[in-house]
Amino acid sequence: MNNILITGAASGIGAATARLFHQHGWQVGLLDINHQALAKLAGELGNVWHAELDVTDPAAVKVALADFCALHGGQLRLLFNSAGILQCGNFEDIELSEHARIQQINVLGLLNMTHATFPYLKATPDAQVINMGSASGLYGVPHMASYSASKFAVRGLTEALELEWAKHGIRVGDLMPPFVSTPMLNNQRFQAPVLGRLGVNLGPERVAEAAWAQARQHKVHRPISLQFKLLYWFGQITPAWLTRRIMAWLSRE
Repeated sequence: MNNILITGAASGIGAATARLFHQHGWQVGLLDINHQALAKLAGELGNVWHAELDVTDPAAVKVALADFCALHGGQLRLLFNSAGILQCGNFEDIELSEHARIQQINVLGLLNMTHATFPYLKATPDAQVINMGSASGLYGVPHMASYSASKFAVRGLTEALELEWAKHGIRVGDLMPPFVSTPMLNNQRFQAPVLGRLGVNLGPERVAEAAWAQARQHKVHRPISLQFKLLYWFGQITPAWLTRRIMAWLSRE
């Protein structure tokens, strides 16, 4: 039986992914720091396994993983690192503690989960890790500097582990959507200019569908939406100075 463990599962992309994989008959495990919303989703799906978790706490991560994987013979088919936070604004106007918190959740939390899942993934045929990347990991996005930096880190880790863990039969890839209409983005007090120019044209269900496609057909990077696919492949063949000019125009205040 296929199983998936999802961080950041209480809302947005994580919740949409949980619903989709559950519909396809997978055994779903839900992790999030928002226990109330998590419990509500778990009940909606038929009281599936769930646990309140702060992904930045490595000891708690190990306990949650052991509990979930014990129900599945010590195996884990798929880890989906979906937990993440964002704060838009001028870099200097955002408290340093908030910049650090973005890195702690988006990068350190992902490291904690991925490192702790290794023995369970290694014990499982066709095991995979799907990381929540972003279009912001392609070129640094003004007014999202720390978030963009975190997604560059996710991209680098994904590429490295995809090569390093191949000998263990573990595939590692990331999803790279542009801006997605989720509570994380919709509740921002600062409207980044790039959002107005590119628009927010994706819902979390579209990203969940990409996660489902990734589970069946692995890619190291999976850009999402025609708009970003064109930007992604354009960025692979154009000089860096041109990409920089495009980003400067998109982010102009």
